[in-house]
Amino acid sequence: MSLQYRWRLVFGLIAIFLASGFQLALPILIGSAVDAANGLDDGSFVIANTMAASAVDSTTDIFGGSDNPAKSALIAIAILLFISSVGRGLAAMVQNYMGESIGQNIGYQLRMLYYEKLQRLSFSYHAGVHTGDLITRGIVDVEGVRMFVQTALLRTVFLVVLIGTGMYLMLSEDLVLGLISLSFVPFVAWRATAARLKLRSNWYDLQERLSALTKVMDENLGGIRVVRAFASQKHEMDKFDEASNETLALANVQVGIRASSISLMGVAFMLSMAAVLWVGGLKVIEGELSAGELTQFLAFMSILLQPVRQIGMMINGYARGSATGGRLFAVLDIDPAIQDKPDAQPLEITQGTLEFHNVSFGYEGEHTLNGVSFKAEPGHTVGIVGPPGSGKSTIAHLVPRFYDPIEGHITIDGQDLRDVTLDSLRKAVGVVEQDTFLFTASVEHNVAYGDPWAPDDRVELASKYAQLGDYIERLPGGYDTMVGERGVSLSGGQRQRLSIARSILLKPQLIVFDDSTAAIDAATEQRIRAALTDLTKDRGTIIISHRLSSLMHADEILFIEAGKIVERGTHEELLAQGGHYNDLYELQIRPNEDSRNSQDEGSAS
Repeated sequence: MSLQYRWRLVFGLIAIFLASGFQLALPILIGSAVDAANGLDDGSFVIANTMAASAVDSTTDIFGGSDNPAKSALIAIAILLFISSVGRGLAAMVQNYMGESIGQNIGYQLRMLYYEKLQRLSFSYHAGVHTGDLITRGIVDVEGVRMFVQTALLRTVFLVVLIGTGMYLMLSEDLVLGLISLSFVPFVAWRATAARLKLRSNWYDLQERLSALTKVMDENLGGIRVVRAFASQKHEMDKFDEASNETLALANVQVGIRASSISLMGVAFMLSMAAVLWVGGLKVIEGELSAGELTQFLAFMSILLQPVRQIGMMINGYARGSATGGRLFAVLDIDPAIQDKPDAQPLEITQGTLEFHNVSFGYEGEHTLNGVSFKAEPGHTVGIVGPPGSGKSTIAHLVPRFYDPIEGHITIDGQDLRDVTLDSLRKAVGVVEQDTFLFTASVEHNVAYGDPWAPDDRVELASKYAQLGDYIERLPGGYDTMVGERGVSLSGGQRQRLSIARSILLKPQLIVFDDSTAAIDAATEQRIRAALTDLTKDRGTIIISHRLSSLMHADEILFIEAGKIVERGTHEELLAQGGHYNDLYELQIRPNEDSRNSQDEGSAS
């Protein structure tokens, strides 16, 4: 616990003891006032409580009194009641402030810890968990823990001190009445335990349903164009209604548990108070107890009624905090599958040669790469092509170490990627993916995302390399134009070009294009390739594409099928082999060449 929390907790605990002391003084003073009032006629009275009697005498000495001792005592008691009430209010204010301050700060720390953990968790984890569930844990569950700390932590200590001290005072005053007044405690403890167990399970299920509800809304808003294109609004409303009803049902169960528990505990308390009034009244009649002492007992019980009522709230807060904390720490306790070794060193680039050494990889036990070996040297381009699902994109994910191979190893200038720090590796490797994600920000912010302090001329140069500069300059706001959520205001090709600009802005030592020109027309792609020639002349480049025109110029082309390299060579060498690459060429390129030849012959004739 940090020093600031310790001091706040210390001040909070001091305030708790002061508030409890002032509050427990009220019944004693009220009982003393009743005894004093009984002696107004003749001035004779006895204050049974010695501490109260001493306090009344001291107050009378300070503020003075009247000729009637009973009247003087009542004036002194009124002053003491005022002081106790104000003191309790001030102490309670400090207690509440410290509790809320600690709760808010712990909530902030938990949010930051959770968000930081999400940044470090591996892609395999994110692939298996819905975004809506992670959002719910980071907002709703953190709030549940914060509320428990804020409202329950110091308040629980306050209630324990108040009830414990009150019980001691009542038992020491009159053992029989004390035992009767506390007869409801076992029942309250039983109901509290039963309610806590039920509510904890209920809160956990409720948080799970809230996560499911968030998932439905997240998917609907993310796919709103698809929903409307298929006129599926009614279907989506039914899904949301079903998820909402499940959440409502669990919430109603929770309301029933809390309402029944609080009501039953209140009934038990009132029955014990009635018993105290009956037995205490008989004692007053028989002269064994003064009216003031009986009033003091009833006032003690009235003060304890508030903590009893708050027990229900505390049970609910504990159950919610326990359930939400469990869901939150289930994520915080996960060790990232991909992380730096304790002795990891920054990547040192001497040439920038990437090499795969007999690399195999698989998702959930199913191999997508088998014994892949190749080298990407500075100034050379490696093209990778193959049918869908052959493992092409897996290679792109292994280079920046989004995943680790299950067999073999990958090196850059002889350094195993698992032995270098992730930050240094990912700064040296630029990956441009087909599925481009843009932030809800300006064009400039998205281009300069990897280097927010990049000067304008670098941002503009990177955009021109990606054949996006002219388009941006025609926008009303230029580079300050907002691209909308996930770049919705841009076309698919424009988003891909912006992603290319974002990557090359950092001037990485190795660039991987993972089908990143699929939405760009052939002419623009050729201009991008020509513009990047100077940039990539001393850097290794990997181009992954299903379109041969994107990689026919590569120094080496790998044809991958079922996770294995089945053909490799230059464009001309692969055509000469007459294998899979040649078949793809005949399918994609030959018809266009024949069409152009026919047009040329027609023009000549």
